[in-house]
Amino acid sequence: MAAAADATAQHHSSARPFAQALKDAQTRVTAHMDARLGGGDALHAAMRYAVTGGKMLRGFLVLESARLHGITEEAALEAALAIECIHAYSLVHDDLPCMDDDDLRRGQPTVHKKWDEAMAVLAGDSLQTFAFELLANPRIGPQALPLIRGLAQASGKDGMVSGQMLDIAAETATTPLDLEQITQLQNRKTGCLISWSATAGAVMAGADETPLRRYADALGLAFQIVDDILDVEGDAAKVGKAVRKDADAGKATFVSLLGLDAAKTRASALMEQACEALTPYGDAAETLKDAARFVISRDS
Repeated sequence: MAAAADATAQHHSSARPFAQALKDAQTRVTAHMDARLGGGDALHAAMRYAVTGGKMLRGFLVLESARLHGITEEAALEAALAIECIHAYSLVHDDLPCMDDDDLRRGQPTVHKKWDEAMAVLAGDSLQTFAFELLANPRIGPQALPLIRGLAQASGKDGMVSGQMLDIAAETATTPLDLEQITQLQNRKTGCLISWSATAGAVMAGADETPLRRYADALGLAFQIVDDILDVEGDAAKVGKAVRKDADAGKATFVSLLGLDAAKTRASALMEQACEALTPYGDAAETLKDAARFVISRDS
């Protein structure tokens, strides 16, 4: 069975306010996680703990791109949960003492603090492999292989993991990164997964990915610039993790290179680019435009 409905079903449900759509995505993805990840041992508990409580922006992007292309609910939720598992695994490992050494994530103890380092490694490993198990579900349809290959590329040696490597290397580099290098780092560390998420519906439908990829490229960079802004201006209680770590570590960021005001201006310009990229979808993409506006105005 193909995951995409016929052309007349495309844009079958109208756009909704972003806050409502995001809350709905969180509810749906969390319920799907409970159904698909219901084991009773400590490993399953740690995996669920790692996924629960985030903004689930990436899962939201999957569901919205799926809606735009008439993808079935079953296929869309498998893909949305898959990306949230990949994102959660990356955070669990990123928080470990050998990486960023963080004790707090989403306002809660990190997995290695709630359990231990061994459980954090195992939970992260299991979340990564479970993501690909989800995408191999026959409900995904005939485009499952491109979707799986795309996530492997976005999350692996040429994507997120590569970005994390560059980030770690930058912490001990004798010369701070320049703007081009930081942009490359963040495109890999953050942008690749956002791009996969925003284009997932088009991939499953066998449709042109170009508009959504342009949207995602701008959105992902704006997201990271705002993260750097929050590290300077944010409230740890709202952000849900430690702030001002980059400045204390002397790391080059978009804020340190551009200045605070110019970084905010750049984020706003990227938001406009993201919205413009959605023109082919008309009013059906209004929720995704709202998401871009949210990204540059968020406080967490």
